[in-house]
Amino acid sequence: MAEPPEPPRPVDLPEPDEEYIERPGDARYAWRVLSVVGLASIVMALNLSTLNVALPHVVRHFDAGAVAANWVLLSFMLANTVLIVVFGRLADMYGRRGMYLTGLAVFTASSLLLGFSPTVEVLIALRVVQAVGAAMLLANSAAIITTVFPRRLLGHGLGVYTASFSVAQLLGPSVGGLLADVAGWQWVFWFNVPLGVLCLIWGAFSLRSLPGHGERQPLDMPGNLLLLVSLSGLLIALSLAGDGGWGSPGAIAGLAVFVLLAPLFVWVEHRSGHPVVDLMLFRHLPFAMAYLGAFVNTAARFSVTLLAALYFQSIGGDGAFEAGMKIMPLPLATIVASSMLGPMTRWASARTIASASNVLTIAGLGVILAGMTARPSYTLLAVGFTLVGAGSGVFFSANTTDLMTDMPHNRVGIANAVRLMLQNVGVVLGTALSLTILTAPLEQDDRREVFAGTISDVSSGAVGDLLYGYHWALIMLLVLQGIGMAAALAGWVVRRRPGPAASTTVTGQAGSGR
Repeated sequence: MAEPPEPPRPVDLPEPDEEYIERPGDARYAWRVLSVVGLASIVMALNLSTLNVALPHVVRHFDAGAVAANWVLLSFMLANTVLIVVFGRLADMYGRRGMYLTGLAVFTASSLLLGFSPTVEVLIALRVVQAVGAAMLLANSAAIITTVFPRRLLGHGLGVYTASFSVAQLLGPSVGGLLADVAGWQWVFWFNVPLGVLCLIWGAFSLRSLPGHGERQPLDMPGNLLLLVSLSGLLIALSLAGDGGWGSPGAIAGLAVFVLLAPLFVWVEHRSGHPVVDLMLFRHLPFAMAYLGAFVNTAARFSVTLLAALYFQSIGGDGAFEAGMKIMPLPLATIVASSMLGPMTRWASARTIASASNVLTIAGLGVILAGMTARPSYTLLAVGFTLVGAGSGVFFSANTTDLMTDMPHNRVGIANAVRLMLQNVGVVLGTALSLTILTAPLEQDDRREVFAGTISDVSSGAVGDLLYGYHWALIMLLVLQGIGMAAALAGWVVRRRPGPAASTTVTGQAGSGR
């Protein structure tokens, strides 16, 4: 359906499955639920943003190689990516409250155990367990908010929810750096524990029963396994290529697994009665473009944070805390921009705002590319971080609002899970690609020094090679962000054009019309 004439509505609402009638107390309960979800989201996001800065401490403690250093990050991302959709479907069928509280308990317990890891291999395994709890939380967070918030306040609720991640990203680099420098890398995980316990108690007290909307259906185990193995193959190929080059047997084998299984995954999902990824969601072009935009924006946003943390420690010789403080403009701009979505939707639709925000992110990446030199201008880099943070903060809030308000209530869980899965795939692939491109110009023996933050102690030639890798990694992110902008504009144009492609609403499981 084409957008209405001026003045625009705050958000474009779908035709609901049932008429929504706001009852007294609904808004108060909704904000109380948001306090639970927001606090848990802060804890969860802190886990990732603190480790990005503290990674060199972990690598030096375990004397880990480049591949192991990659998988300290990638193991969590991979498991989280695959399981989000699984738990999204289970929540649609069985309800959200129990799963959400279970996820909090698993995440908190694994955070405690991570600090006692005797080897890097045990730490990687526990990161997978931690990812299970995080997936339970992520698969339900936005869906819970969408379910309990009155439609007139949904844009505000999702904006604050997105801002909670920004709070964590604002605190994470400085907190992670300070803990790693002063107390040791273990506290990067242990500080999650008291916050996790507080979230669990408050959630058990505040959350009412949130029953599922779908009939009980079997899980798509072939689809889940194919997704896990194919993505694992690609990530193994990228991590081994970054260590030993694309000609190494492991990199070739991993890439072959991905190339063979990815098309098979699509075929299996197309034929499945209960797919892990409902491909019908992608037949509606505006939704498909919104999903693509979420994928590439996440890849750019999170890769910049990791690249910057390593840059300041490896080339600038900064400690973890100092590096974390220098990244602060990025998450600060994200939190300010994402919290402004509610007021902004008074003047333009969420999809229009999402499309326009890409300009800021592209400009920011260009400024960072110009500023990353052997003798950087921090002022220039801070401007770039601010632009990237503002662009991504507005985009994530607006894009999520646009997607979720167009979904029937019985499709909210799986639609949100697919969105989160694609964003996680963006984080995983963006991280793996960035690190592979970053270290490719270096000699193999020097690549570990990048993750340990000691490359500046090797030689000036190694620093020059690393800068060359940084430039190419940022160019890759610029290309990805350009694709995201093209996708956002395509979705915006299609939604403004009257006709079937612009007005079809996704309903039911795999197009069944349920």
